[in-house]
Amino acid sequence: MDLKETLTADYKQAMKDRDKLKVSTIRMVLAGVQNEEIAKRGELTEEEFLTVLAREARKRKESIEEFGKGGRQDLVEKEERELSIIESYLPEQLSEDEVRDIIDRTIQEVGATSAGDLGKVMGKLMPLLKGKTDGKKVNQMVRERLQT
Repeated sequence: MDLKETLTADYKQAMKDRDKLKVSTIRMVLAGVQNEEIAKRGELTEEEFLTVLAREARKRKESIEEFGKGGRQDLVEKEERELSIIESYLPEQLSEDEVRDIIDRTIQEVGATSAGDLGKVMGKLMPLLKGKTDGKKVNQMVRERLQT
């Protein structure tokens, strides 16, 4: 069963269970998938599907940060619950040490020596790490590695 079928089945089950939060969260993800499919004019690959899921997770993380700054703890909690639902469909996230090891190997592979090589490193890294960790965090870690 592919990811879209899993999401659809879970959506139906959440409706039967009357789990409003899960229904609305999965509905938003499926709407994002449908929008991508319309833009692409075809079915999404598993990798593209993961990209949509990662984007939805990133939106929740940004909302959590902003609502936290605004003192809206009720909305922070809601977004955190939505994030946990979305993350349950993403592949297991890599630890910081695992990401650091992959970054170091890629830097050596590419032969990067300065911050000017950031694009080469990121171009090689992101297909390996897509959906497995936060891209912003990877970018920041690569910048730190290239500056030292």
